[in-house]
This record gives sequence, structure tokens and C-alpha cells, in this order.
Amino acid sequence: MKWGGKIICVLGLFLFTVTGICDAEEDRRGCKDHPLFTRIPNFYIQYCRESRFDQVDFRDEKGKGVKVEGRHFYTEYALKKGFGAPSSLEIIRNFENALKKIGGIKVYEKAQEEIWLKLEKEGKTFYAHVRAPHGETYYLTIVEKQEMAQEVVADAKSMLSDIERKGSASVYGIYFDFDKADIKPESEPAIREIAKLLKENRTLRLYVVGHTDNVGTLDYNLKLSKARADAVVKELVTKYGIGADRLKAYGVGSLAPVASNRTEEGRAKNRRVEVVEQ
Repeated sequence: MKWGGKIICVLGLFLFTVTGICDAEEDRRGCKDHPLFTRIPNFYIQYCRESRFDQVDFRDEKGKGVKVEGRHFYTEYALKKGFGAPSSLEIIRNFENALKKIGGIKVYEKAQEEIWLKLEKEGKTFYAHVRAPHGETYYLTIVEKQEMAQEVVADAKSMLSDIERKGSASVYGIYFDFDKADIKPESEPAIREIAKLLKENRTLRLYVVGHTDNVGTLDYNLKLSKARADAVVKELVTKYGIGADRLKAYGVGSLAPVASNRTEEGRAKNRRVEVVEQ
């Protein structure tokens, strides 16, 4: 190869390297700031991920670990070259002050480089965790608390199998607004399968039993679970034409858990409807 060709190759390699460095300091493709926060000036996003539903570790007021479930956002920020780095404390204080201005609170802080925050606004609850081990990078985790959208519901065949095997079947995918007994529209697939079970088995009679977690008093949860079971029975009778004489509604509150009420995951499993053969 002639010298001219070598020089061109070297220059091309140099330009490619410089371009790569420049691109490396731009936000990673597909990444953007969460609407809850702006970023610290002179930082770019080097990595991000988002999941519709996930579980993350959080801290309570005493620093004890707790699990939070919901829509999950994770973003890593890095300082652009040529700019002075803020301190770890400056980074976490920025986030603390920003959230406090819109009604949020600091839940816990560790070593002046890690902070856990919480915001309840317009019926939603956000949990934020900021870790800044040094001024050149910081890591932001945000969880919008929510229950998982139940996409898999028990079908009539599996419910019948459970009833024949143990006399009852748990039904997930029936949703109510918080503290209410009004059935939400997204409950239709699960209720439709109960109706199908009854139509395909004409002699089957069921108790529809409402269950809750242990949040709240027992007396209140007994009333709420009965009201929700009544709502399911009413839906089956009025919308699907099931004979009212084949169904009886009961509520047992938190008296028959299928998982520990000490975790959010367990409480979610306990909030259910069961169909029990009469």
C-alpha cells in the first residue's frame, strides 16, 4: 500500500474513533428522561430499560428492605467530558428537593450518596431511588406502583378440574376499584369463564366466595368481600343468564389466605374470588 493510502486509512480510523467518542456522549437510542424528573445538567443517558411490570427492592423509613411492584423504569446517567462533577450529596439533594416541591417525601437516606423517595399524586404512587456513588455517574430507579395486569385467567376446563379434585377453584382476573365492590370492565374474561363452566355443567351449583388481604379491620373486610361476591353473582345472573338458584355469595375477608400477608405479592394472591361446589 502506498503512503497516501495509509494516511487516508489512518485518518479514517481517527475520524471513526472521534465520532464514536462523540456518539458515546449522546443519549442511548430509545432512552429519555422519566417525566417525573429532569436530569442533572451536563449528563447523558448511557443505559436505560423499562418494563411494564416488575418487582424492585425499596427501603422503608427505618431502612428495612421492602418489595415494590409496578411499572419499572431504570436509567443510568454519566457526566459528559470536560465538565466538573457535582458531589454525590448534591445529586441526591437535587432529586429530594425536586420531589418535595410537588408533594413528595424522603423515605430514607444512606451515606449521603443514596436516597429513597415517594410521591402520591392524582391517585398514583411513585417510588424513586437515586444512587450516586460518585459525581461522574448516578442511577435512577422509578416504580409506578400498580398491580399486574392479569393476562392469564383460569378457563372453564381448569376450574372444573380443580373443583372435581378439591371442591373449589381460585379465580384471578376479577378486578374492583380500591375499597369498592364495583366490578371493573377488564374482569369480563374471568367472569365469562365462570359462566361457561356453569352452562357446560347444568347440575353444578356454586358458592361464590370473596377474599381480601389483611389490610384494614376484619369486620370491614368481611363486609367488603361479601359485597364483591354479591357483585359477581349479580353479573353472572343478569349478564350471562345463570339461574340465581345455582349461586350463593359469601365473604370471608382475610380469614382464608393462600399466601403470607406480609408481602405485597402474598396480599395480591389473597385478593381473589373462589368458586366452591355446593
